Amino acid sequence: MVNPKQQKLAGGLYLIATPIGTARDITLRALDILASADVLVAEDTRSLRRLMEIHGVRLDDRPLWPYHDHNGGQMRPRILAALEAGQSVVYASEAGTPMVADPGFDLGRAAVAAGFDLVSAPGPSAVITALTLAGLPTDRFLFAGFLPNTASKRKTVLKQLASVPATLVFYESPKRVAAMLRDAADVLGGARAAAVCRELTKKFEEVRRGTLNELALIWADAPPKGEIVVIIDRGGSEKIKEVDLDRMVLDALKGHSVRDAADLVAADTGMPRREIYQRALSLAKSGDSEAD
Repeated sequence: MVNPKQQKLAGGLYLIATPIGTARDITLRALDILASADVLVAEDTRSLRRLMEIHGVRLDDRPLWPYHDHNGGQMRPRILAALEAGQSVVYASEAGTPMVADPGFDLGRAAVAAGFDLVSAPGPSAVITALTLAGLPTDRFLFAGFLPNTASKRKTVLKQLASVPATLVFYESPKRVAAMLRDAADVLGGARAAAVCRELTKKFEEVRRGTLNELALIWADAPPKGEIVVIIDRGGSEKIKEVDLDRMVLDALKGHSVRDAADLVAADTGMPRREIYQRALSLAKSGDSEAD
């Protein structure tokens, strides 16, 4: 056990990252802030109490307020009043880094708008942890949060992201991950490399790597358990020549429908299916015209 260092903190809103699994991943600075702040605010007060107990941080008579999606409008004025009084206020997400897919975003934005200092004590992040384990390029990445629940809306967003020249990072529900991977394979190309990272830093941590098609099949019949981050590689860096692409599409059209031909070529090239489908449709119509 580490003895947290109590100190007088200047007034302001302090954002601390909390462990996403293993309790010992918390930083010493975060423990010092928890031990010293005038007011404690947490997305889940029970989780924060437990974390403080594990690391020997006493709450004493300091207030511990809940702040989450359902009470943010009610709690923000109270927290801003504490900041106005010159108090130091610490906010902790249930797990991970505040402000990243987290209700603390509205609180942080309100504090900045009111002219109060915002201080970050960095630490655990599911996004960064997954990127370090996926084995995919990390020089440029885009965190896209959770995709929509319905297949049509999910595919619309994926189409918007298809040409982004960066590794794509998503959070996903275990109940929807198989459907999400199927839709991603359909839109982005089934041959595109990806990784599914589950229960990061916890006892049953698991990282599955493969193509989108391969990963979609793994959980097709039974959803996994736990919290999931999906990492998808950017599109192929080597541009396929238009003449070569046309040849591949024409070959596929010889024995398949436009839809099936597009699926085959998208899977072989890793290119967005929509782009291949439009090309196949154009070539099929051109072939019909020539036959006439």
